[in-house]
Amino acid sequence: MLIFIVAISSGLAWLLGSGMRPMIRNAFAAFHEPGAGMSQAAGLTSEDKPVGPSEPVTSIMNEPKSRAARGKSTSRPVRIIVAMTGATGAVLGIRILEILRDMGVETHLIVSRWAAETLRYEGNYSIKDVKALATFCYAHNDAGALPSSGSFQTDGMIVVPCSMRTLSAIRTGFADDLICRAADVTIKEHRKLVLVARETPLSPIHLANMLALAQMQDVIIFPPVPAFYTRPKSLSDIVDQSVGRMIDMLGLESDHFPRWNGMDPSKA
Repeated sequence: MLIFIVAISSGLAWLLGSGMRPMIRNAFAAFHEPGAGMSQAAGLTSEDKPVGPSEPVTSIMNEPKSRAARGKSTSRPVRIIVAMTGATGAVLGIRILEILRDMGVETHLIVSRWAAETLRYEGNYSIKDVKALATFCYAHNDAGALPSSGSFQTDGMIVVPCSMRTLSAIRTGFADDLICRAADVTIKEHRKLVLVARETPLSPIHLANMLALAQMQDVIIFPPVPAFYTRPKSLSDIVDQSVGRMIDMLGLESDHFPRWNGMDPSKA
C-alpha cells in the first residue's frame, strides 16, 4: 500500500512539474496574446476548431428594446405584434394594420381561428386581404414562430380586439396558443402590451382579470370607447380616433385623428 501511494505521489509531482509546465505556459500565453481564444488555449489544431463565419454576425438580441433607445444606431424598423381574436370589432384590427403600414412599422400578425370567422361575418373581409396588410403573418397554433421567444426583439404588442377568453388566459399565463404565448413573452420582457378588451357589460370576473393585468408593468387595458368631443361625422371617424389612441399607448405617434386642442367656445 505504501509503495502504491509513493508511486501515485511521484506521478503527480511529475505532471505538475515538467509534464504540465509547458501546457500551462502555452495556455497562459494564449489567453494573453491579442486575438487568441479558447481554441488556441485548449491546444486545438486548425482541423479541430469549430467552423464559423469570417465576418462578425449581428444578433437581434443585441438590439435596444425601444425606438427611443435605438435612435439612429440601427436600421431595424419599429416592430409591433398585432393579434386579432374572435371578439367583435374586427374593423379595429384592420384599421390599425393599415395605419401602422402607412407609418412604416413592421407588423407581425396573428389571427385566431374565431377572428377569421368574425372578419367574414362583420364585413365580408377576406382573411387573405387582411394578412396582406401585415409584414409577417403566423398561424395561431404555431408555437415555434418568432413572437414565441423573448430573444425576438419587438417594440410591443396589441391584441385588437381582445376577447375575454384571451384576456383571461393572458392574466393566468395560460399560453396555449401563439397569441397568448406572445403576450406572455411581452409581459416577461417588460414591453408594451395593449389589450383592446371588447365586452359589455362586464362581469366581476372580467373586471378582476382586467385589474390584475392593469397592475402589471407595461400592460394597458384599452376598452375601445368612442370619443364624441371630436364630433365624428362617420363610423370611420370614430374608428380612427380610437385606433389613434391605441397607437399612442404603444409609444408611437400617429396623425390619423384629431387631437384635443382645448375647448372651442364656438362649439360650447
